[in-house]
Amino acid sequence: MTETVSLQVKIRRFNPEAGDAPWWDTFTVDAEPTDRLLDALHEIKWRQDGTLALRRSCAHGICGSDAMLINGHNALACKVLVKDVAPKVTVEPIRGLPVLKDLIVDMEPFFEQYKSVLPYLINDQEEPERERLQSPEDRERYDDTTKCILCAACTTSCPVFWGDDGYVGPAAIVNAHRFVFDSRDEGSKERLQILGEKSGVFRCRTTFNCTDECPRGIKVTKAIQEVKRAIMFDRP
Repeated sequence: MTETVSLQVKIRRFNPEAGDAPWWDTFTVDAEPTDRLLDALHEIKWRQDGTLALRRSCAHGICGSDAMLINGHNALACKVLVKDVAPKVTVEPIRGLPVLKDLIVDMEPFFEQYKSVLPYLINDQEEPERERLQSPEDRERYDDTTKCILCAACTTSCPVFWGDDGYVGPAAIVNAHRFVFDSRDEGSKERLQILGEKSGVFRCRTTFNCTDECPRGIKVTKAIQEVKRAIMFDRP
Protein backbone atom coordinates (compact mmCIF):
# COMPACT_ATOMS: atom_id res chain seq x y z
CA MET A 1 0.00 0.00 0.00
CA THR A 2 1.31 3.43 -0.95
CA GLU A 3 2.28 5.63 1.98
CA THR A 4 0.51 8.95 2.19
CA VAL A 5 2.23 12.28 2.65
CA SER A 6 1.06 15.26 4.65
CA LEU A 7 0.62 18.30 2.41
CA GLN A 8 0.17 21.79 3.81
CA VAL A 9 -1.86 23.88 1.35
CA LYS A 10 -1.77 27.66 1.79
CA ILE A 11 -4.52 29.32 -0.26
CA ARG A 12 -5.10 32.98 -1.01
CA ARG A 13 -8.80 33.56 -0.37
CA PHE A 14 -11.18 36.32 -1.39
CA ASN A 15 -14.91 36.72 -0.90
CA PRO A 16 -16.50 39.99 -2.08
CA GLU A 17 -19.34 39.43 0.38
CA ALA A 18 -16.87 39.38 3.28
CA GLY A 19 -14.95 42.55 2.38
CA ASP A 20 -12.45 44.00 -0.07
CA ALA A 21 -9.29 42.44 1.36
CA PRO A 22 -8.00 38.95 0.56
CA TRP A 23 -6.65 36.66 3.26
CA TRP A 24 -4.73 33.41 3.60
CA ASP A 25 -6.04 30.06 4.84
CA THR A 26 -3.88 27.01 5.49
CA PHE A 27 -5.12 23.42 5.32
CA THR A 28 -3.44 20.06 5.86
CA VAL A 29 -4.30 17.16 3.59
CA ASP A 30 -3.12 13.53 3.65
CA ALA A 31 -2.60 12.43 0.05
CA GLU A 32 -0.74 9.86 -2.00
CA PRO A 33 2.40 11.17 -3.71
CA THR A 34 0.91 10.57 -7.16
CA ASP A 35 -2.33 12.37 -6.40
CA ARG A 36 -2.78 15.66 -8.23
CA LEU A 37 -2.90 18.98 -6.45
CA LEU A 38 -6.47 19.19 -7.72
CA ASP A 39 -7.26 16.09 -5.64
CA ALA A 40 -5.95 17.87 -2.56
CA LEU A 41 -8.07 20.93 -3.31
CA HIS A 42 -11.10 18.67 -3.73
CA GLU A 43 -10.35 17.12 -0.33
CA ILE A 44 -10.29 20.59 1.20
CA LYS A 45 -13.51 21.70 -0.49
CA TRP A 46 -15.44 18.48 0.06
CA ARG A 47 -14.31 17.65 3.61
CA GLN A 48 -12.81 20.73 5.28
CA ASP A 49 -14.24 23.96 3.87
CA GLY A 50 -17.14 23.85 1.43
CA THR A 51 -16.87 27.61 0.82
CA LEU A 52 -13.63 27.24 -1.14
CA ALA A 53 -14.27 28.30 -4.74
CA LEU A 54 -12.28 26.98 -7.71
CA ARG A 55 -12.85 26.03 -11.33
CA ARG A 56 -12.23 22.57 -12.73
CA SER A 57 -13.81 20.35 -15.35
CA CYS A 58 -12.07 17.50 -17.17
CA ALA A 59 -9.22 17.13 -14.62
CA HIS A 60 -7.00 15.77 -17.40
CA GLY A 61 -5.15 18.84 -18.66
CA ILE A 62 -7.43 19.42 -21.63
CA CYS A 63 -10.08 21.95 -20.59
CA GLY A 64 -7.65 24.42 -19.02
CA SER A 65 -10.17 25.58 -16.43
CA ASP A 66 -8.05 24.91 -13.31
CA ALA A 67 -5.12 27.21 -14.12
CA MET A 68 -3.76 28.66 -10.88
CA LEU A 69 -0.66 30.31 -9.48
CA ILE A 70 1.11 27.39 -7.78
CA ASN A 71 4.24 28.21 -5.80
CA GLY A 72 4.54 31.41 -7.82
CA HIS A 73 4.12 29.84 -11.26
CA ASN A 74 1.07 29.36 -13.45
CA ALA A 75 0.11 25.71 -13.84
CA LEU A 76 -2.88 23.41 -14.12
CA ALA A 77 -3.76 21.95 -10.71
CA CYS A 78 -4.73 18.68 -12.42
CA LYS A 79 -1.21 18.24 -13.79
CA VAL A 80 0.80 19.06 -10.66
CA LEU A 81 1.59 15.98 -8.55
CA VAL A 82 1.54 16.13 -4.76
CA LYS A 83 5.05 14.63 -4.59
CA ASP A 84 6.39 17.56 -6.59
CA VAL A 85 5.12 20.23 -4.18
CA ALA A 86 5.05 18.46 -0.78
CA PRO A 87 5.36 19.21 2.07
CA LYS A 88 4.10 22.76 1.47
CA VAL A 89 2.41 24.48 -1.45
CA THR A 90 1.00 27.95 -1.98
CA VAL A 91 -1.98 28.40 -4.29
CA GLU A 92 -3.31 31.73 -5.62
CA PRO A 93 -5.58 32.87 -8.46
CA ILE A 94 -3.86 33.67 -11.75
CA ARG A 95 -2.75 37.30 -12.03
CA GLY A 96 -4.02 40.13 -14.18
CA LEU A 97 -7.73 39.23 -14.21
CA PRO A 98 -10.36 40.34 -11.65
CA VAL A 99 -10.81 37.83 -8.83
CA LEU A 100 -14.46 36.86 -8.37
CA LYS A 101 -13.97 34.53 -5.41
CA ASP A 102 -10.96 32.63 -4.06
CA LEU A 103 -9.28 30.92 -7.05
CA ILE A 104 -11.93 31.94 -9.59
CA VAL A 105 -11.12 34.89 -11.85
CA ASP A 106 -13.28 36.71 -14.38
CA MET A 107 -12.23 35.24 -17.74
CA GLU A 108 -14.38 37.58 -19.84
CA PRO A 109 -11.61 40.16 -20.50
CA PHE A 110 -9.35 37.32 -21.61
CA PHE A 111 -11.94 35.92 -24.01
CA GLU A 112 -12.75 39.38 -25.38
CA GLN A 113 -9.11 39.80 -26.39
CA TYR A 114 -9.13 36.29 -27.86
CA LYS A 115 -12.19 37.04 -29.99
CA SER A 116 -10.72 40.34 -31.19
CA VAL A 117 -8.10 38.59 -33.36
CA LEU A 118 -10.66 36.63 -35.43
CA PRO A 119 -9.63 33.16 -34.19
CA TYR A 120 -11.48 31.17 -36.82
CA LEU A 121 -11.04 30.13 -40.44
CA ILE A 122 -11.98 32.82 -42.95
CA ASN A 123 -12.56 31.56 -46.48
CA ASP A 124 -15.15 33.07 -48.82
CA GLN A 125 -14.65 30.59 -51.61
CA GLU A 126 -17.57 28.43 -52.63
CA GLU A 127 -17.98 25.50 -50.27
CA PRO A 128 -16.04 22.56 -51.71
CA GLU A 129 -17.52 19.12 -52.23
CA ARG A 130 -14.69 17.63 -50.17
CA GLU A 131 -12.48 18.94 -47.39
CA ARG A 132 -9.82 21.51 -48.23
CA LEU A 133 -6.64 19.46 -48.31
CA GLN A 134 -3.26 20.55 -47.00
CA SER A 135 0.20 19.15 -47.44
CA PRO A 136 2.01 17.89 -44.32
CA GLU A 137 4.38 20.85 -44.71
CA ASP A 138 1.49 23.35 -44.71
CA ARG A 139 0.02 21.74 -41.61
CA GLU A 140 3.38 21.70 -39.83
CA ARG A 141 3.63 25.48 -40.27
CA TYR A 142 1.08 26.12 -37.52
CA ASP A 143 0.80 22.75 -35.78
CA ASP A 144 2.30 23.94 -32.48
CA THR A 145 -0.27 26.69 -31.94
CA THR A 146 -3.22 24.32 -32.42
CA LYS A 147 -2.41 22.92 -28.96
CA CYS A 148 -3.75 25.96 -27.08
CA ILE A 149 -6.50 25.13 -24.55
CA LEU A 150 -7.25 28.77 -23.58
CA CYS A 151 -6.26 28.26 -19.96
CA ALA A 152 -4.83 31.83 -19.85
CA ALA A 153 -1.62 30.61 -18.17
CA CYS A 154 0.54 32.36 -20.78
CA THR A 155 -1.38 35.64 -20.84
CA THR A 156 -1.63 35.97 -17.06
CA SER A 157 2.11 35.35 -16.67
CA CYS A 158 2.91 38.33 -18.93
CA PRO A 159 4.14 41.53 -17.18
CA VAL A 160 2.87 43.65 -20.07
CA PHE A 161 -0.64 42.22 -19.63
CA TRP A 162 -0.54 42.93 -15.87
CA GLY A 163 0.07 46.61 -16.58
CA ASP A 164 -1.94 47.09 -19.77
CA ASP A 165 -5.39 45.54 -19.94
CA GLY A 166 -5.66 46.69 -23.57
CA TYR A 167 -2.89 44.32 -24.68
CA VAL A 168 -4.33 41.33 -26.55
CA GLY A 169 -1.91 39.01 -24.77
CA PRO A 170 0.02 35.89 -25.76
CA ALA A 171 -2.95 33.49 -25.96
CA ALA A 172 -4.77 35.69 -28.48
CA ILE A 173 -1.62 35.97 -30.58
CA VAL A 174 -1.08 32.20 -30.45
CA ASN A 175 -4.61 31.61 -31.74
CA ALA A 176 -4.18 34.25 -34.43
CA HIS A 177 -0.95 32.53 -35.48
CA ARG A 178 -2.85 29.28 -35.93
CA PHE A 179 -4.95 30.88 -38.69
CA VAL A 180 -2.46 33.42 -40.10
CA PHE A 181 -0.28 30.54 -41.25
CA ASP A 182 -3.10 28.23 -42.32
CA SER A 183 -2.87 27.87 -46.11
CA ARG A 184 -6.67 27.57 -46.34
CA ASP A 185 -7.33 30.89 -44.60
CA GLU A 186 -8.03 34.16 -46.44
CA GLY A 187 -8.24 36.48 -43.46
CA SER A 188 -4.55 36.87 -42.65
CA LYS A 189 -4.32 40.46 -43.90
CA GLU A 190 -7.17 41.63 -41.66
CA ARG A 191 -5.88 39.61 -38.71
CA LEU A 192 -2.35 40.97 -39.06
CA GLN A 193 -3.70 44.51 -39.30
CA ILE A 194 -5.43 44.02 -35.95
CA LEU A 195 -2.28 42.61 -34.40
CA GLY A 196 -0.19 45.45 -35.79
CA GLU A 197 -2.12 48.04 -33.78
CA LYS A 198 -0.87 49.60 -30.55
CA SER A 199 -2.54 46.93 -28.39
CA GLY A 200 -1.21 44.12 -30.55
CA VAL A 201 1.85 41.97 -30.98
CA PHE A 202 4.50 44.68 -30.72
CA ARG A 203 3.62 45.25 -27.07
CA CYS A 204 5.45 41.98 -26.38
CA ARG A 205 8.80 42.50 -24.61
CA THR A 206 10.03 38.92 -25.09
CA THR A 207 10.37 37.97 -21.42
CA PHE A 208 9.58 34.30 -22.23
CA ASN A 209 7.24 33.97 -19.21
CA CYS A 210 4.50 32.83 -21.58
CA THR A 211 6.59 30.02 -23.01
CA ASP A 212 7.81 28.92 -19.60
CA GLU A 213 4.30 28.77 -18.12
CA CYS A 214 2.41 27.11 -20.98
CA PRO A 215 1.18 23.72 -19.71
CA ARG A 216 0.95 22.44 -23.29
CA GLY A 217 4.57 23.23 -24.12
CA ILE A 218 3.70 25.65 -26.93
CA LYS A 219 6.63 27.81 -28.07
CA VAL A 220 4.61 30.95 -27.45
CA THR A 221 7.42 33.48 -27.81
CA LYS A 222 8.47 31.90 -31.11
CA ALA A 223 4.90 32.19 -32.42
CA ILE A 224 4.77 35.85 -31.37
CA GLN A 225 8.02 36.59 -33.20
CA GLU A 226 6.72 34.87 -36.35
CA VAL A 227 3.60 37.05 -36.29
CA LYS A 228 5.77 40.16 -35.85
CA ARG A 229 7.82 39.20 -38.90
CA ALA A 230 4.68 38.52 -40.92
CA ILE A 231 3.45 42.04 -40.17
CA MET A 232 6.82 43.66 -40.90
CA PHE A 233 7.32 41.87 -44.21
CA ASP A 234 3.63 41.87 -45.20
CA ARG A 235 3.37 38.11 -45.70
CA PRO A 236 2.33 35.03 -43.69
